[in-house]
Amino acid sequence: KAVVSTQSTGRAYQSDIGQGHRNICLVPVSAHGTNPASAQMAGLTVIVVKTLSNGNVDMEDIKAKCEKYKDTLSCIMVTYPSTYGVFEEGIKDLCDLIHDFGGQVYLDGANMNAQVGVCKPGHYGADVSHLNLHKTFCIPHGGGGPGVGPIGVRSHLAPFLPGHDIVPPMNTDSPSSRPCGQVSAAPYGSALILPISWAYIKLMGPQAMRKATEVAILNANYMAKQLEPYYPIMFKNVNGFCAHEFILDVRNFPGCNVGVMDIAKRLQDYGFHAPTTSWPVVNTMMIEPTESEDKAEMDRYIDALINIRHEIQEIQDGIADHDDNVLKRAPHTMAKITADEWDRPYSRKKAAYPLPWITSDRKIWPAVARVDDAYGDQNVFCTCPPLEAYSIDDLAK
Repeated sequence: KAVVSTQSTGRAYQSDIGQGHRNICLVPVSAHGTNPASAQMAGLTVIVVKTLSNGNVDMEDIKAKCEKYKDTLSCIMVTYPSTYGVFEEGIKDLCDLIHDFGGQVYLDGANMNAQVGVCKPGHYGADVSHLNLHKTFCIPHGGGGPGVGPIGVRSHLAPFLPGHDIVPPMNTDSPSSRPCGQVSAAPYGSALILPISWAYIKLMGPQAMRKATEVAILNANYMAKQLEPYYPIMFKNVNGFCAHEFILDVRNFPGCNVGVMDIAKRLQDYGFHAPTTSWPVVNTMMIEPTESEDKAEMDRYIDALINIRHEIQEIQDGIADHDDNVLKRAPHTMAKITADEWDRPYSRKKAAYPLPWITSDRKIWPAVARVDDAYGDQNVFCTCPPLEAYSIDDLAK
């Protein structure tokens, strides 16, 4: 709702100044995944912008598309830092370019935990941004919602912020206010979520908030540097650093058929949930430690991924079987490890206790063994009983 609110606010402003025909929204490939869906919900037509091999937005492609749609360009939706885990080096030039062609700049705030206390979106040119309360301000990352959060706008957009039919938000009932409509049944959002962020901000204070941002970026770069000798890091800036997250390229291990899902499932044997898989780049892993993990926990995660790389190497070297190995058969449940029969070419210890710090008193067991992932979603079949089963005569029996 916050993302749609930003778009609706911008469109209401453009309509008010006689530019309501503008309906083109530029969305870089590196933008957050919700951007194109939200733009379409606001009635905009999405045009995708290319990115360069280093993860930055292709400015030449943006220039070409701005020129092509100069009469209908409404806005650009850019994520900063990008979902590729880099601070867009040309963010100010990008904002200036969009403004020169009469568009508005929407900043996705999903990665605000890499900006709080160190960046000011208004300074580099954003017109509107939503502060999505996930990762940032003490709300857990992911989990399916609630996606609540405030939106910030420049003064020219303020009169067009969403209103409420029963409880008008502050200043939306003034004579100059022209709300773009109502976007939420609750006038102030989630009463269960917002007080948590309010308390977090009050308890932390400005210096600690900045420190949290710095630690989030430090943690991501620490893990990336530790893992770089074992896995390629896809996107880095000119100095070799990432922002608050980084992407491991696990798409090519010559001589074996290990993929991202095999590594993700094997991590369960080490006691870890897998990071984001196959997004934003298919068959890769995006790791984002945030500021909440201590060094000891990050080191254990790093050790697990390094040891998994050694296990992959055993397959590549022919030491482990190509198809029947700890990665292809992961995860390993307690029921399987403690069963009387063991028919696998590797030991139970290698399966369940692959590193010295994984001991019986600290072991976290996977609840289920391997499943077929999305196979059931992609291969639908009917489980309905045959029509004859509904016969009254058969039911009577």
